[in-house]
Amino acid sequence: MSHHSPTLQTARLQLRPFASADADALFALHSNARVLRYWDSPPWSVRARAERFIAKCQQIAEEGTGARLAVDRGSDGAFLGWCGLTRYDPDYRSASLGYCLTEAAWGLGYATEAAGALLHWAFDSLDLNRVQAEADTRNAASARVLEKLGFVREGTLREDCIVDGVVSDSWVYGLLRREWRPPSPRHSPASALP
Repeated sequence: MSHHSPTLQTARLQLRPFASADADALFALHSNARVLRYWDSPPWSVRARAERFIAKCQQIAEEGTGARLAVDRGSDGAFLGWCGLTRYDPDYRSASLGYCLTEAAWGLGYATEAAGALLHWAFDSLDLNRVQAEADTRNAASARVLEKLGFVREGTLREDCIVDGVVSDSWVYGLLRREWRPPSPRHSPASALP
């Protein structure tokens, strides 16, 4: 994986490397209990978690093990969340997809658009063969995003998460390079910026 996270432009979004200035918006996102209700950890309670997350994003980019990108709305630059590839394995040519968006961004196709841009980059620039994703079985919206992108539900991880005493299952999804079909032009990346 490239040692530098890309900047990707779509019809409505910009995906870019995180900066320290994103800490407040990132903390607001990950401290929201509604946003994190299907997450594999409880909402953040201290802002320092956001700073550590950003430092980790920079670390995985430098190590070449992933790319987690901030997602901004193109029209006004508003921070909408993030989308990332982690657990990159160059031998298996595989990685894991994740994303988290603000409530204001839900239901507008932004998650599909952002993830589609990142997948386009992953398959075309990184020559990945497989991308995996997981979704809490209660999170129908996230499952729809993955299915729109062409992911196939491959199985269930039973009782794989316990958050604040609540036990939950996760669906495992996989997308193979040969199955990848870039989203419609509205959702596909217009360009990768230098």
